[in-house]
Amino acid sequence: MSWDVVGIGNALMDALVVVDDAPALLEELGLVRGTMTPVDHAAWQQAHDRLANLGVVYDSGGSCANTIATLGRLGAKAMYRGQVGDDSLGRLYTERMNEACGAHALHVHPDAPTGKCLSIIDRRDAERTMLTDLGAAVHLSELGPFEEAVRTAKIAHFTGYTLLDGPTHPMVMQGMRTARDAGVKVSLDAADPFVVHAIKDRLWHVIDAFCDIVFLNAEEARALTELAPEDAGARIAAEARVETVVVKLGARGSMVHTGGRTIRVGIHTVEAVDTTGAGDAYAAGFLYGMVHGWTPEQSGELAAAVAAETVRHIGAVVRDRTVLADILARVTAG
Repeated sequence: MSWDVVGIGNALMDALVVVDDAPALLEELGLVRGTMTPVDHAAWQQAHDRLANLGVVYDSGGSCANTIATLGRLGAKAMYRGQVGDDSLGRLYTERMNEACGAHALHVHPDAPTGKCLSIIDRRDAERTMLTDLGAAVHLSELGPFEEAVRTAKIAHFTGYTLLDGPTHPMVMQGMRTARDAGVKVSLDAADPFVVHAIKDRLWHVIDAFCDIVFLNAEEARALTELAPEDAGARIAAEARVETVVVKLGARGSMVHTGGRTIRVGIHTVEAVDTTGAGDAYAAGFLYGMVHGWTPEQSGELAAAVAAETVRHIGAVVRDRTVLADILARVTAG
């Protein structure tokens, strides 16, 4: 079977909860509002148990998984490679990816717990404060049979997190080489300014050697190029010979640099409930357009619309296929 888009990433179960009195709760838990705190399994579970009666919502997460799951729900043939633990969260994660894509390439670690991210969302302004236990996610080290899926895809999608030092990094490099050698387009989402600062030279090398499509937000673009975000994409496209570079500018929309052109994409104004995964959703919409032969303008419009719909809901992925189908219909109708 051939695939539209396949992806490899850190499989993290998202546990999301919207709270009314966020400052008091965060003080009780010893957390700084708007930040991400890495914790071990025991500390994560303790915080989760404190919030369990407030209506925690669960869904498959991790940047690449969010993109792949959204592509699956849009109707693309998409599959994801990651690693979960042999526990209840791992089984739920597997169910979610199967629901989204109809298939998965998840590996189960026999000892490590499933990685997870607890997002505490302030109801007043949708600000997120996160606790993350990476668990089994960062110990995946083999492509296995998924290598054949990479060879037969139109696009192989990766994120900057998997390029950090660890067992996953060599496997991801193997995946990128497999894609390049098979003529499959390689897509990379920088994923986090922290990643750019930590491995800037490595990121430049990967983009130059392997990437056809690159997604960055404004802060990531500035960190990578030391230029204003509005100028960063053109430099990356020219210096690294990248076919398409997308720089997301938040409330100012996005800029698509492709074929020597710069295309401005606007935003869809909505009331934000949870901004989790908006960038991942954008990538999904854009990649959907690319594999279906759409123009960059159409792909950018779909990307912006899917990202806007995502922030209207709790969680990083829009699970209602009818809503996504309506968005597709509006964009294709022009």
